Amino acid sequence: MQTYGQYCPVAKATELVADRWTPLILRELLAGSHHFNELERGLPGIARSLLVQRLRRLQRAGVVERRTTGSGRACSYELTVAGRALRSLIQALGEWGAQWLLGDPLPDELDGGLLLWRMRKRIDHDRLPRRRVVTQFDFRGARTETLWLLLEPTDVSICLHDPGFDVDVLVTADIATMHRVFVGRIDLADALRDDSVHLDGAPALTRAFGSWFTWSPFAETVRRAQQERGAA
Repeated sequence: MQTYGQYCPVAKATELVADRWTPLILRELLAGSHHFNELERGLPGIARSLLVQRLRRLQRAGVVERRTTGSGRACSYELTVAGRALRSLIQALGEWGAQWLLGDPLPDELDGGLLLWRMRKRIDHDRLPRRRVVTQFDFRGARTETLWLLLEPTDVSICLHDPGFDVDVLVTADIATMHRVFVGRIDLADALRDDSVHLDGAPALTRAFGSWFTWSPFAETVRRAQQERGAA
């Protein structure tokens, strides 16, 4: 582990949390991921060995606690009091990035699976129908792929292959547009009007679709930044 060799709180904190991937691991833990496979799913591109290394380092620092079941087989990663106190830091990083850095997505940032993973974390379960709703996403544009969200009243899962259920809502969307909708750069209503996002299904479900998601936690900052730049 490299250190700055400085007796300074900023130096000490950045030695731990500013390592590559560590802020994103903390983002996933703060968003409710507890198991190794969940963390890996939210961090495409990270090597499993590096994720293990980073988690162990956070454990040694008292930021993360690894808990096992009685059988000792399954384990979860839980933030300690010190880890939960990092929420304001990660939130501030995201707010700053949303205010000053976030533009339209680059081609190598267009990942439908990761987008649905983030959408899955931002579901308003109180607004979901009281039954399973199968939503198929046909992404088009710079990257094409088909994925499914299975929306249950208390759980949401992502399917990379056809789950074999009748589709209730079919979302045909330009993948870059759907990313922009999620982060708040454009409104879903505008994307529906210009048909860059199209919904097929029972009218009651397609009307309610947008209300099922709370979108990015930084969406309001993104919208405000766009308004300020537009007014400048």
